[in-house]
Amino acid sequence: MAYKTGERKQLALLPQSIEQFVAADDPVRAYDAFVEALDFDQVGIPIDPHKVGNAPYHPKSMLKLLVYGYSYGVRSSRKLERETHHNLSFIWLMGGLKPDHKTIAEFRRTNKQAIRKVLQQCARMCVKLDLIAGNVLFVDGTKIRANASASRAHGQDWYVHQLADIDQRIEQLLSECETTDQQESQLGSFVAMNKELAQANRLKSTITEVLAEFAHSERTQINQTDPDCATMQSRQGTHASYNVQSVVDDQAGLIVHAEAVPAANDRKQVSRQITQANAVLPTPCTTVCADSGYANTDDLAPLDEHGIQIIVPAQEQVSGKTDEPFAKQQFIYDREADCYYCPTGHRLIYVTTDTTIDKRFYHITDKHLCFKCQHWGVCTNNKKIGRRIGRFNNEALKEKLYATYQQAAAQLIYARRKSRVEHPFGHIKRNLKMDAFLLRGSAGVQAETSLLATCFNITRMITLLGGVAQLVRIFMATSIWAIA
Repeated sequence: MAYKTGERKQLALLPQSIEQFVAADDPVRAYDAFVEALDFDQVGIPIDPHKVGNAPYHPKSMLKLLVYGYSYGVRSSRKLERETHHNLSFIWLMGGLKPDHKTIAEFRRTNKQAIRKVLQQCARMCVKLDLIAGNVLFVDGTKIRANASASRAHGQDWYVHQLADIDQRIEQLLSECETTDQQESQLGSFVAMNKELAQANRLKSTITEVLAEFAHSERTQINQTDPDCATMQSRQGTHASYNVQSVVDDQAGLIVHAEAVPAANDRKQVSRQITQANAVLPTPCTTVCADSGYANTDDLAPLDEHGIQIIVPAQEQVSGKTDEPFAKQQFIYDREADCYYCPTGHRLIYVTTDTTIDKRFYHITDKHLCFKCQHWGVCTNNKKIGRRIGRFNNEALKEKLYATYQQAAAQLIYARRKSRVEHPFGHIKRNLKMDAFLLRGSAGVQAETSLLATCFNITRMITLLGGVAQLVRIFMATSIWAIA
């Protein structure tokens, strides 16, 4: 049986058009149609067909290149340039255009803020298509490395010492320049400032900005390479990283909002992320669900005040540990009398408040009641005051959240949490091989986060809407968008 072999020198009867390079159901057509459907004025990338001067590459073509490249794990500008020369789907997408890597990098750099808004428009498209209901939202985070080394993170004292050394070196360099000018006065000065002096001045400017950041924040360390990242611990070790927060809709697992934050833990993120997600939705969500790492009543209080149901368990509710016989939960609080009753019926009255932690303390009315109690030594062994209980000012909300999580309906929602929020992270980190950001600084990292979340949504939309051809037809129906 003969083998099929190719012939590179075979001539075609008629020249092929670029349109014939990809099939009608090739995913690249969905990404092309998506970018065409975007409102570039709202994104923040103006399109002026009458622009004078040297013609730049069309912003739509450049954004298509970024979105499609990120959707297949091709992120670096040099690799994107290579794809436009060798990959047929990229050649089709760009219509034969082949921008060099510097042009690609410059477009991404100058449009960081605009690229952040791409996810917002994508989510609103999903709302229009009834793919995002916006009723139940899940929040979760994952750590992704920054384009920096953890060894470059230093405290304020280190930067102060470095600044003093740099000032001394700049003075030395200026003195050497002046000496050189005097020695060559008859010949004229060849160089006004040498390269080392310019580098020293740039480094001084960077360190001055870092010291200013110390003065306006509570941070104890700042990374010299990427001042916006933070040193974080993960299963892979300790690295300079960002904590990528994702808000996912319950209906189809699509991302409503995503943001990379420098916070090492999640305790103050729910309110911030849900507020930004609600700004994308036509109406605020009704239920928010997250794991116990987000259990912070101070952060959750604003959502509760807006009538949003919160399903966030306390650490002890998911730890598997049973309450001890004389744990705080076994004491009954009388709201009207503002006192507690112990399991044996004795009263604990309010005594004082620690304003530094907003915590009220309740003591047994008579310490001798504890001494005589059969549970002395188990319930308490405090000989000065007997049993004492602390109650935070927002303890009522904590008790409400505790009870909400135990409800059967809340348990069903919480059971779906992992399958919803872990799916996007699994796709981004495993399929797209996203283990570290390429750009530095908050603006660049947010742009990359937006692109990655958008790529996940488009991939899901292809599946949910029955294929590429159907999604392309929907995107081409631009009259339905009217994105406000």
